[in-house]
Amino acid sequence: MTRLIVPVILAGGQGTRLWPLSRTDRPKQFLPLLGPQSLFQKALERVSDPSFYAPAIVITNSDYRFIVAEQSLEAGATLCAILLEPVARNTAAAIAAAAAYAGDHFGGDAVLHILPSDHDISVDDGYRLAVAQAAEAARAGQLVTFGIVPTHPETGFGYIKARTTVGAGICPVERFVEKPDAERASQMLSEGGYYWNSGMFMIGADVFLDECAILSGDTLAAARGAVSKARADLDFIRLDEEAFAAAPDISVDYAILERTDKAAVVVVSFGWSDLGSWNAVWRNAGRDAAQNLTLGAVTLSGVSNSLVVTDHAHVAVDSLDDIAVIATNDAVYVGRLSEAQKVGGMVKTLRADKSTARLTEVHRTAYRPWGGYASVLNGDRFQVKRLFVKPGKKLSLQKHHHRAEHWVVVRGTAEVTVDGIISMLSENQSIYLPLGCTHRLADPGMIDLELIEVQTGSYLGEDDIIRIEDEFGRS
Repeated sequence: MTRLIVPVILAGGQGTRLWPLSRTDRPKQFLPLLGPQSLFQKALERVSDPSFYAPAIVITNSDYRFIVAEQSLEAGATLCAILLEPVARNTAAAIAAAAAYAGDHFGGDAVLHILPSDHDISVDDGYRLAVAQAAEAARAGQLVTFGIVPTHPETGFGYIKARTTVGAGICPVERFVEKPDAERASQMLSEGGYYWNSGMFMIGADVFLDECAILSGDTLAAARGAVSKARADLDFIRLDEEAFAAAPDISVDYAILERTDKAAVVVVSFGWSDLGSWNAVWRNAGRDAAQNLTLGAVTLSGVSNSLVVTDHAHVAVDSLDDIAVIATNDAVYVGRLSEAQKVGGMVKTLRADKSTARLTEVHRTAYRPWGGYASVLNGDRFQVKRLFVKPGKKLSLQKHHHRAEHWVVVRGTAEVTVDGIISMLSENQSIYLPLGCTHRLADPGMIDLELIEVQTGSYLGEDDIIRIEDEFGRS
């Protein structure tokens, strides 16, 4: 038994509402949108007090496992486990699996604080009081949601209607309300008793699983099966795919909270945003006197009430109002900031076209457990990349059937293995890797290794990699 709260951080979402910066292979929870830390790292920081919280359980998509591990290490976070979802099954199955795992490790009376990894939250006395109140209610058998006192008639959030209007504390949930239109949102604010559904919960492990048994038996069976048949993979716990895939694809709100008689809400007014649009990012960050927010290399003239973000080219904007400009090295979005919710529709349009679908999925910069690479130039039968390898890390021992490579060391020291022969290269030195050779790259030094890689051949896709040995379990 532990009186500590067990944090459960949901980090598997693949949302692209902050496209083009956020994409399938690196969604917003892993981006540093509001400072040097990513949103996921800020979530870890919120649950880092060892006198209050047990080590966190993170549940994420298998594709994000190395990002989660690396960012947790950078944040200095001690984790209980990283659970890997083999397939996407929404929040009901994810939370049920985490509850089953937590019950096995902390006891069925463990209280879990369920936290999305991509929200911006102000941790103050009001936040800490709300967490303590919610934990006590969860220990008493309630399934507690966090309802945010609305500051404006927001159409992008769901709402919770409390049975009694209170300024603080716990009260029963009367009903959940889907995202309303503008007229209905204004009406609910006038009536009072409606709160934004934050997506945060405080639940007892056994209490939640018992409600699953009553209200969503398929979810419970899938979660228990996936945990009981889970296997360790390096520092991760892989939930059993066959069992987990049998879970219904349904949110915890629909499956449990809207149907249970144990739902309660703690009403809070601390700073909170789901950062679900570029407008929300603009609203929650520091702006200049003209109400502009800029991130990256930006020059403005006569611009007001706007957001301009770039991670590559210098962006200059002149004489505009209410504009969102988001520029990456392979895509630029321009639209009305006040209508930033429309980005989702734009992403659907791009995804439906084979010629542009990749723009919604993959960044020019790809991150791997050993470092990553960025595309510099693509042409017919050639490709140029910048590789960066972290100190002490090495790529898999591999070979290619369709391409040769030439590596030039820009920074650091490279240990290169080619057909069993090891060479040490320093800055400005290079090596040729002929087609079909078995090779490996490692950084034996104390600083990041940077190289320019030139690929030539008939096919240059990332799937032309035959891994022979790999310390990250990918061979």
